[in-house]
Amino acid sequence: MTLAAPSPRLIPLDLARTLAILCMVAFHFTFDLALFGYIAPDTMGRPFWYYFARMIAGSFLFLSGVSLWLAHGRGIRWPAFWTRFARIAGGALLVSIASIWLVPGGTILFGILHAIAAASLLGLIALRLPWPVTLALAALILAAAWGPRFAAFDPLWLVWTGLAESRPMMGDYVPLIPWAAPALAGVALARAVRLDLWRGTIPTRLSRALSFPGRHSLVIYLIHQPILFGLFSLYSMATS
Repeated sequence: MTLAAPSPRLIPLDLARTLAILCMVAFHFTFDLALFGYIAPDTMGRPFWYYFARMIAGSFLFLSGVSLWLAHGRGIRWPAFWTRFARIAGGALLVSIASIWLVPGGTILFGILHAIAAASLLGLIALRLPWPVTLALAALILAAAWGPRFAAFDPLWLVWTGLAESRPMMGDYVPLIPWAAPALAGVALARAVRLDLWRGTIPTRLSRALSFPGRHSLVIYLIHQPILFGLFSLYSMATS
């Protein structure tokens, strides 16, 4: 795999990330409303919010696969890859550490950032597979979610597999089975349409503003919930 120049930035991809970010903030805002008692406490267990959360997680992983092909489809640029991987893995580590105090009894050992980091490593293999093979692999991983579970995968150090008989108690749990599937599907689709050959456009002032959250999705992911939680806490204290 040879070093290659990055593809032009595609504004629609940043806008798609912005939409995913907005949906995520809306979900956590509603979660906090329930947590602080401003809406029914069972709200987040209702079917809409259950599937909405999974749609958000799937969209982030799918877009990460698309981005992986866009950045490295013509050849893996190892320094850029490892820099991005380190940022995401570092963010995942921060989430795990913070959850020890913020999510008692539900420490996040393998959440969405952990899944994106791990799926990017799988994506390195998918970059050189024919796209139908990658898509078939994604389908197999998705189907495995309805397959058997094994007690041998119950130890916490295997939590990333998603094959344990008992679901671990975590505030956010996104194991590779089935969540590597949307990431690989993103790689497959991007390769099928040769997204790396698409020409980027010069951003307008409006598109630059709308795509700003999408260009800084990791930072927003890390800070939005602490900010929301802090604001709700302040409001609760001020009105009590």
